[in-house]
Amino acid sequence: MLAAQSVLDLTRQVFSASTIDQGVIPTLEYLITHTAAVGAAYIQVTCAQERSYRVRATAGETSQTSRVKDLVCQGLPLQTPLMLALEYSSGCLFFDDIVTLCDTLTVGFTTVGVASLAAAPVRARDGELLGAFLMYTFTPHVWQMEEAAIFSLVSGTIAGLAGRLAADEQASDAREAALRAMGLALEVRDGETKGHTDRVTELAIRMARALYWSPSQTRALRWGAYLHDIGKIAIPDAVLLKPGPLDAREWTVMRSHVPEGVRFATALGFLPATALEMISDHHERWDGQGYPAGKAGNEISLAGRLFALCDVYDALTSQRPYKAAWTAEAALAEIESQAGQHFDPELTRLFIQVMTGDQDHAH
Repeated sequence: MLAAQSVLDLTRQVFSASTIDQGVIPTLEYLITHTAAVGAAYIQVTCAQERSYRVRATAGETSQTSRVKDLVCQGLPLQTPLMLALEYSSGCLFFDDIVTLCDTLTVGFTTVGVASLAAAPVRARDGELLGAFLMYTFTPHVWQMEEAAIFSLVSGTIAGLAGRLAADEQASDAREAALRAMGLALEVRDGETKGHTDRVTELAIRMARALYWSPSQTRALRWGAYLHDIGKIAIPDAVLLKPGPLDAREWTVMRSHVPEGVRFATALGFLPATALEMISDHHERWDGQGYPAGKAGNEISLAGRLFALCDVYDALTSQRPYKAAWTAEAALAEIESQAGQHFDPELTRLFIQVMTGDQDHAH
């Protein structure tokens, strides 16, 4: 009854988790509390093509050798025998004394101090191996029937849910790669802005960190940054690539890239509201003189107000055929002078603190 209730509690935690780490750490902690294991880990495939694995979460003790640090940073080698065995295993694998037995399946684990090991596969719905739960000791240990039952029950139940989280994460990664590719493709058309997408995305992420945004909020900000100017795909070359200043009619056409971008991004069907708000609002101004809606002050979304700073800063510090690149100091001075006009005054203050490294006084 206790084990069943524990599995139920762990299942609830996995279901409520938004990341792999949040989902599996309670399971790892449960394993080292209810067995002789001194440490546990969850490892996950990094790329379906490469079939390499990295450590996603750990609990309990880990060896402090340089080999372990390399393992955490670089992941398991491509052809780790244990992972190859789990590819074809229908259940958990237990090894009581890998030092004495010299089992070929556990090659490599003795070099990080592991003496006894248990491993459980984590699979996708189609059976593909996504990762594994591991628990271990640093001295030889014969895994008891009760321990094997706990490990099999807990890891087997949670493995399916961890697999769901891993699959969701892979889908999210694929979407992110596609969105960034769209932003970079737009740069190829507009040759003057090479590198702009990645630069403004990095600036936005730095601001998100300073504001203590959650991972999901930060991801939405990142996705919006990739697509902030995607509506320019609808702007004719005669306007987008015109070397001289635009006339009034051409400016009207150019400004239409914002609603076109919102329409395109909305049609994707999966972008969070924060990302759409950034695309919609990043050309609005605090004083209401921006476009397309002429919003003012807090009518402008936080994402839009934040990204406007990043977008203008990069524009100022980037070289264009019609201007030299401004220094960081000159660009920040200009942005500070526009606080309360173009930009949100409080966010302007934070942006300058982030860019100058004075984040101790950011709040």
